[in-house]
This record gives sequence, structure tokens and C-alpha cells, in this order.
Amino acid sequence: MITSTVAADNPDSYPLMPTYGQPPVQFVRGSGTELFDRDGNRYLDFLCGLAVTSLGHAHPAVAEALAEQARTLLHVSNLYETVPGLEVAETIDRLQGGGGQVFFCNSGAESLEGAIKLARRNGGHGKHVVVSALRSFHGRTLATLHATGQVEKHETFQPLPEGFRHVPYNDFESLEAAIDPTCAAVLLEVVQGEGGVNVGDGEYLQRVRELCDERQMLLMFDEVQTGFARTGEWFAWQHHFDAMGPIRPDVVTMAKALGNGVPIGAIWAKREVAEAFQPGDHATTYGGQPLATSAARAVLRVMESIDAPALARSAGEELMGKLLTVPNVLDTRGLGLLIAAEVDTERVGMTGPEIALACLKEGLVVNGISPTAIRLAPPLTVSAEEIDEAISKLSRVVGGR
Repeated sequence: MITSTVAADNPDSYPLMPTYGQPPVQFVRGSGTELFDRDGNRYLDFLCGLAVTSLGHAHPAVAEALAEQARTLLHVSNLYETVPGLEVAETIDRLQGGGGQVFFCNSGAESLEGAIKLARRNGGHGKHVVVSALRSFHGRTLATLHATGQVEKHETFQPLPEGFRHVPYNDFESLEAAIDPTCAAVLLEVVQGEGGVNVGDGEYLQRVRELCDERQMLLMFDEVQTGFARTGEWFAWQHHFDAMGPIRPDVVTMAKALGNGVPIGAIWAKREVAEAFQPGDHATTYGGQPLATSAARAVLRVMESIDAPALARSAGEELMGKLLTVPNVLDTRGLGLLIAAEVDTERVGMTGPEIALACLKEGLVVNGISPTAIRLAPPLTVSAEEIDEAISKLSRVVGGR
């Protein structure tokens, strides 16, 4: 099914830097769960731009909000208030359980950069180290790259900013041993996305919360990929502890699904933590501008109206169950609609990334999350019929019916 691309047709004059490799297809249009390439071929998008378009492509409410806001007010400095920004911040705080404040930015990596600065501002001089998990992913700026627990990604860009340590995920004893008086925060993904869709253990996360309280450190959750109903709760940390209980995070970072494809990110922090930032400590030109926040406002209104977490739980259970019926799928893991499928790659004769490319040729968009697994993250609005179609396509790829 895959057709030619500009990169393949004219590799010597291709205008984009090669940071993503050669693109295998050029998409020109999308609607709901469907994508279409420049030759009109149809694909089922079970990746959502890496968990971004959770309401599907070209959602009419988001499109209408963008058009209306573009005719009204595109941008003003963050020295001034705007209505969409205030409303989105209030909604985020409510979904977090209240008692916090929000900073808007443009991406997940930016939200992590801000969270790291906030941790240092709270810790003060001499208390600045952030401890994160091996196999984590927190971004590709210099600071967030060093926060990322994938050493193989570090070497090319040394020397990286100082102040980061990495310990095995779900291993409390290793984490505790890494803590000393210089540590300002623990930074974790409740579900490691890029690291393989690895789900945090509830008891582990509770003990980390208690340790952070004992050592006067911030507990920061990276919910860039998991936030806004992807896992079956508004935020993945809510699977493990009550929103009004004693083990809430101090800081949460988010992006991706908040704009359904429109670039926007945010940091939520408890008010007493957020107050460490003073005017001039942190800023961004475009963060929270009216166009982006009007899209986010529309996204959140739709998500609440359809009970997006319930949809993710139901569809995720259905998709996980049906994946286990696919020949050569050995196991699944994940929460809601953030799922990894382990494949018997020796028997299939392809690695995870090779399986993803073969799926693309069948008209199914997924990605290889490890040498032996693929990741699936379809829209929260995915239908039962679309799940069945995706299962059929995957079955053809990995040697089934």
C-alpha cells in the first residue's frame, strides 16, 4: 500500500533535516481514526501521532474553535490574561483534584524543562538533583535528555547538564539508595511510554511518595503521554491513589492530547510548590496563547462530555483481549488505550519496528516500541468495528489468518 514520498523521490534535495529518518509515507488528510496518503490510500491510525490525537483527526469541535479564535484573537503577551487560558487552567486544576496552579508552554519537553527548574527553585542552592528511572523518556532538549534514563541517547551530546541520576524502575530500594541531601525531586512516568509501556506498581509509587515527604523532595509525574484519559483515568497517577488522598504528586507535566494536535503543553503544581516561581523565573513567548488554549478548551469540553476515561477503559479492555487472539502475540501490557503487544519475533521473522512497517503496508499505523513489541494508542473514540479491522490487519502481518 505504501506509495512514494518526496524524500524517496528526491533524497538529495529533501528540505528537512534527517532527524526522523526517511519517512515511509506522506499523509495528507485525516478523519477520526482514518488517515489518507497522497495517493488516496486509507490507513487506520492506531498510534495517534504518539498519543496526541485522542479525539481522532480533524475533530469538528476543535476545528471550529480554532477557526473562531483565529478570527478573534491569535496572540498577546503572557503579561496579559486571556479567557481561554484561564478556563483551561481551571479545568486542569479541577481534574488534578484542585489546589494547584498551571503554567502553559508549547510541548512536553518544555513542560519537563519547566518542572526541572521548579524543582531547583524549591530545593534551593545545593539541593538540585533530579532522580529518574532507567528506560524513562522525558524529552530531547539537553536537560530533559539527561533526565531521560536511556544512556545510549546521551553519549553523542556530552557534556550534558549536571544534576540527574537514574535508577531501575519499580525498584524502591535502588531509588532510596540514590537519594542524598542534594536531591530536589523524583521524576517518574506512571506508565513508561517510550521505554516499552511499562506500568508502575502502586505500592512502589506509594513508597516513593512517602520517601519524598520524608526527605523534603518533590514527587513529579511526567504525564505527557498518559494524561487526559489515555490510560482510563484523567491522569495515570489516579489509578493508584485517590485524588483527595495523601499521596498525590506535587508536580504533573502534560502535553500531547491536550491540544489534539495543536502544540500546547502545561505544568500543574500544588500552589505551595508553584509559588516558588517568581516573576521572571520562567517564561515562554507562545505558551498559553489564545489559539492553542482555545483548542485545548474544546478538547477538554468534548472529553468531559463523552466521559473519555470510561471510553478508554472499555476500548482498552476490548483491544487487549483481542490482541491475545492474534497468532504469535505472546502478551500485552499497559493501561486503557496505551498498550504494548509482545510478539514472538523469532517465529514471525521480524523485529518490533519491522512489524510496524509491515503493518503500515497493510494500512495500520502502529510503532515498534522495542525489538520484540509494538505500541498501540488509537483514539479514545475508536469503534469496535475499527478494533476488529486493526486486529485483522495485524493478524495478516504476524502470520495469522
